[in-house]
Amino acid sequence: MPRLIAPSKDESALLPPFLELPEHAIHLPQSEAEFEAAFKAMNAEPVLGFDTESKPIFNIGQQDNGPHLVQLATASQVWLLQLHRPMALEVSRMVLAAEHICKVGFGLDNDKHSLPRRLGAPLINIQDLDSRFKRLGYGPSVGVRAAAALVLQQSFRKSKRTTTSNWAATELSPAQRRYAANDAHAPVVIYAHLPAWESTIPVLPRRGPRGPRS
Repeated sequence: MPRLIAPSKDESALLPPFLELPEHAIHLPQSEAEFEAAFKAMNAEPVLGFDTESKPIFNIGQQDNGPHLVQLATASQVWLLQLHRPMALEVSRMVLAAEHICKVGFGLDNDKHSLPRRLGAPLINIQDLDSRFKRLGYGPSVGVRAAAALVLQQSFRKSKRTTTSNWAATELSPAQRRYAANDAHAPVVIYAHLPAWESTIPVLPRRGPRGPRS
């Protein structure tokens, strides 16, 4: 059975741009009151978009002590939690271990291995949306860009320069904040639109058991 083909980067670029959150909806908590407000808001949600960022490693033997940033988002706001802050670690730990909150994202295999070590707690109720697209007949790693093109009919762009920037920095640049916010916001928006989009996709026939060879 041939796989379904996701839109290419060039094809996605022809679509209208992804609808980003306004700047005032991107929260970077620093004070105790801000962390408490962030946890209260996230803990009330059934679903959050989820991603992480780590300082890139360029040299062989260089120690990887990431992730350095956890991003969690609703459809209307996002929180960027810098893990060098003790309260950010605590809030991340509580939200990512909360059974009643489904955390959705793309390409989460590495996070499932590295983040529990960083937080000292398990990740519970995590859904990698790549697996959802795979069940529909796409490849194993559709990714957020192609998923946004398929489900939202929008172009999701990522700056390679920002991807490889220093995510362990004490102060994040405006470009880093926007990039990180989009990476968590897009999955929760895609997740909300998935049921309606999936209803338009033909169901692929299941491959039956092979008969005995002659």
